[in-house]
Amino acid sequence: QVRLAESGGGLVQAGGSLRLSCAASGRAFSIYAMGWFRQAPGKEREFVAAISWNGGTTYYADSVKGRFTISRDNAKNTVYLQMNSLKPEDTALYYCAAPNRAFQTVLIGLRYDYWGQGTQVTVSS
Repeated sequence: QVRLAESGGGLVQAGGSLRLSCAASGRAFSIYAMGWFRQAPGKEREFVAAISWNGGTTYYADSVKGRFTISRDNAKNTVYLQMNSLKPEDTALYYCAAPNRAFQTVLIGLRYDYWGQGTQVTVSS
């Protein structure tokens, strides 16, 4: 069974940084693309960033481009989201997600089948 466990959330002031981690288990990690999503109170879940199975392709939402960086360490079965220059509007519950299909390099419109429980990020003004 695929399990995704996020960590690294917390409270930070505007302009600060956080690094989220998502540890995956239950199947071979290195052959699957990974993604990050977020959901703020009263809003729908939105896409944040994705990375291909080999790390060669990344894709970001316009709202985080230039501030957030997604990366992966296949030896540690972990995907990261480095978040810099945080804004109050980045406040949300952040989830990592994985697709069921392997070797995905086309990240736009990728379907995700597995989700973690989320880690809270709160940015104060």
